Amino acid sequence: MRRLPPLSAIRVFEAAARHEHFTTAADELGMTQAAVSYQIRSLEERVAVKLFERGKGRVKLTDAGRRLVAPLSEAFDRIDGAFAALRTDDESLLTIATTFTFANTWLTWRLGGFQIEHPGLAVRLSTSNQLTNLFASEADVAIRAGAAPWPGLDCTELMTVDFTVMCTPAFLARTEAELGRTLELGDIPALPLISPQDDWWCHWFAATGIAAPANPRSAGLRLDSQADEGHAAMGGQGLALLTPAFWQGDIADRRLVRPFEQTATAGYRYWLVTAPGREKVPKIKRFREWLLAAVERSERLP
Repeated sequence: MRRLPPLSAIRVFEAAARHEHFTTAADELGMTQAAVSYQIRSLEERVAVKLFERGKGRVKLTDAGRRLVAPLSEAFDRIDGAFAALRTDDESLLTIATTFTFANTWLTWRLGGFQIEHPGLAVRLSTSNQLTNLFASEADVAIRAGAAPWPGLDCTELMTVDFTVMCTPAFLARTEAELGRTLELGDIPALPLISPQDDWWCHWFAATGIAAPANPRSAGLRLDSQADEGHAAMGGQGLALLTPAFWQGDIADRRLVRPFEQTATAGYRYWLVTAPGREKVPKIKRFREWLLAAVERSERLP
């Protein structure tokens, strides 16, 4: 067990000893000269050794004080260096927490652009549908879907979560061949739907004016994320409700098609979320600026 004097007194002594001037030490530490004098007296009483000779208008280290200041200054330099290294490590790594869907359908396709712009900043992506505790530094930023901002957090809206029916060109062609005509909105309820129990189908049927099936299919694929649903649709398993912004590349490459332009929303948006007061941290500020620009570019695409 260490038997140290109060660290506050040691810190005051080290500053006063470097300057051999109580007032200058007080200015450095943001204290009054009287407080510095009090801490020095307390330390001298604690160690039972006189550390300064007081003269008129100045102070001078005693031999004991001179022997003590060198190892203490070295120790404070090492402590400062340890925290400086910690700050450097923190500034060199950005941890982003987001959902599996947003990470796999949108963010990872673009994140390389951020790292090219900021080669000195490593990025760690944490994917989970569980909320992240930003106050406990589980991540620097989070990207989450919600109907409204979270109280007590700094939230920046990124995009609306809308959705529409998508499938493969082959599935659409086969369906229209069986119908003997172009697919119509009213045909949708009778076709294979991916995650047919999902509330999104009710919103989409309502937005398009289609009567929802009285008895929704209990059979069919029921998946936990839009990312999985989109890949099931690309596997020809049926029609999925997908967010167009997440599948732009697959639409452009004809892995998916949108039979209809109509979209719907359940009122959710994606948000960039940070703990209060952290939005001006350089690495977070750089990521926020890049992310907003990337969202804007994405929205301009057809």
